[in-house]
Amino acid sequence: MFRLFVLAGLVALSVAGPVNLELNGEWELFKTTYNKNYAQEEDLMRRIIWERNLKHVQQHNIEADRGVHRFWLGMNEYADMSSEEFVRAMNGYRMNATKTFQCGKFMAPSHFKLSDLPTTVDWRKEGYVTEIKNQGQCGSCWAFSTTGSLEGQHFKKTGKLVSLSEQNLVDCSRKEGNDGCQGGLMDQAFNYIIENKGIDTEESYPYKAKNGACKFKQANIGATEVSCMDIEHGSEADLQAAVATVGPVSVGIDASHISFQLYKSGVYTESACSSVNLDHGVLVVGYGIDGCDDYWLVKNSWGTSWGMQGYIMMARNTSNMCGIATQASFPTV
Repeated sequence: MFRLFVLAGLVALSVAGPVNLELNGEWELFKTTYNKNYAQEEDLMRRIIWERNLKHVQQHNIEADRGVHRFWLGMNEYADMSSEEFVRAMNGYRMNATKTFQCGKFMAPSHFKLSDLPTTVDWRKEGYVTEIKNQGQCGSCWAFSTTGSLEGQHFKKTGKLVSLSEQNLVDCSRKEGNDGCQGGLMDQAFNYIIENKGIDTEESYPYKAKNGACKFKQANIGATEVSCMDIEHGSEADLQAAVATVGPVSVGIDASHISFQLYKSGVYTESACSSVNLDHGVLVVGYGIDGCDDYWLVKNSWGTSWGMQGYIMMARNTSNMCGIATQASFPTV
């Protein structure tokens, strides 16, 4: 299927004109840096996409330097992919999936005031967050978001940070409604962990970036979960309360734009973002203020070449930017 997409893209892009020969060195460096190897026909198509993305990055950053944007773009390992292709391969949050399970409802304390919360939270500094992971070209973002929030809650309870197995969820949670590399939901993954009475460690059940047969072993459980909680839809205040008082929180967002694919630094805003149509699962690990811009500190699962060493600052208190507060949840242990 992917190969057919590549060949169709080659035909469509062949009319785009010759490549810029002055960029030959940069193109070869890009391929070496990210270990890219293409057949001759695909190399041309990738080169054309890469040059188009490079022009977009350069134009955006000129505008950002003038203050038009609050964030900057960069040429990461995904710069040889079109936006449509990237979304198809990477964004596997399926918010329209038939839900057979609902988490409980997170309720902020009745006396809750935003002014009572700290102005800055970063759970990485407290030991709640594992290293940046890379889902590869598999729509398993939902699994990484799930393990991230459970890793944090397990650490909160035990004082031990254990990296948990996304592959366990990819391979074994189909009964709960997930579809491996073809997508899923964090709440359904939480349900699997509850029903399964645990999830294996990353070390015992390593990630393969592809669907496989379930190999869960009870002897290798790294964490358990008793329930999960959903945060009020669209409430950034409740999301802030949860992040400040509970720990890292799983969220769905709209990550379907080239600006997100090539994000490098700064506080991300996107006028075309939807707060309703979500397609990517990530993890809010904190929040703060950058200059005069409020932001959510978000852990992604696209490796360290993307964003700020794998992280992004997404605009906070800006009309629920990209739906970050639309479907947020966390496990309880």
